[in-house]
Amino acid sequence: MRDTRTNILLVEDDEVDVMNVRRAFKKNNIANPLYVAGNGLEALDMLRGSNGSYPLIPIERRLILLDLNMPKMNGIEFLRELRADLELRAIPVIVLTTSNEDRDKVEAYHLNVAGYILKPVTFSRFVEAVRTLDQYWTLSEMP
Repeated sequence: MRDTRTNILLVEDDEVDVMNVRRAFKKNNIANPLYVAGNGLEALDMLRGSNGSYPLIPIERRLILLDLNMPKMNGIEFLRELRADLELRAIPVIVLTTSNEDRDKVEAYHLNVAGYILKPVTFSRFVEAVRTLDQYWTLSEMP
């Protein structure tokens, strides 16, 4: 039987937000593997592998949750690099950010994101958002 778990890469530099994602996963009984990268450069290394090593994240059923405001390589720069890479360009990306800027939304959708979600202010609303995302990636057919 095929493994239908989704390998989720959270690209987020804020430790509190990472902790909130982990708590929301636990509260929703989400057992998918969660990998964390602190910026876009680290995320690319995890997806590609570095120095001849295999990628840290399995190639099958990948999904990226992406913050936009990060050091070294921000989310939009990461998306440009991801979409330019023939091996990685098809990975679905959901932006999960505090940026409500129209230019960020337009640019993200031009780079083919699967969704753009503003981080809710309260934890209970965040848990609801993560529950909805879980339903989405559970129903989605991924290679």
